Amino acid sequence: MKTWLSLNTLLRALIAFVFLQSLLFKFSGSPETVHIFSTLGTWSGLAWFGTYGAYGVGMAELIASVLLFSRWQGYGALLSLGIISGAIFFHLFTPLGIAMPEFDAQGMIIGDDGGALFGMACLVWASAATLSVRFLRQKNPPIADPEYL
Repeated sequence: MKTWLSLNTLLRALIAFVFLQSLLFKFSGSPETVHIFSTLGTWSGLAWFGTYGAYGVGMAELIASVLLFSRWQGYGALLSLGIISGAIFFHLFTPLGIAMPEFDAQGMIIGDDGGALFGMACLVWASAATLSVRFLRQKNPPIADPEYL
């Protein structure tokens, strides 16, 4: 008996939800996004990354989200895994850290998120890794297999 909501569907929806809701921050120049990408731009010595990195990452997340609900969903899972692996790496091994500052409406730091953003990244990583392994374990990965959808 096929259930309406499969594990694959739940994991794809979780990844897409996290990626798509973050686009508002990445494309609007929110203080959180400016902090993250300017910190990484300064740390890496690539000033352009501080200015334009959010747009590039946001576009990659948008593409991955679309692919997750297309016949190329396995490639969307692999792309999601790559994107979120980079995010986790930068949280752990750069001055960015795990707890991200929270900002008020005027852009002033009022506290931190207690690691919530990092926790979401780990949840997305586990979801993308599960989907990727399931995709790569198939002998002939389908382009459009109703059982995989």
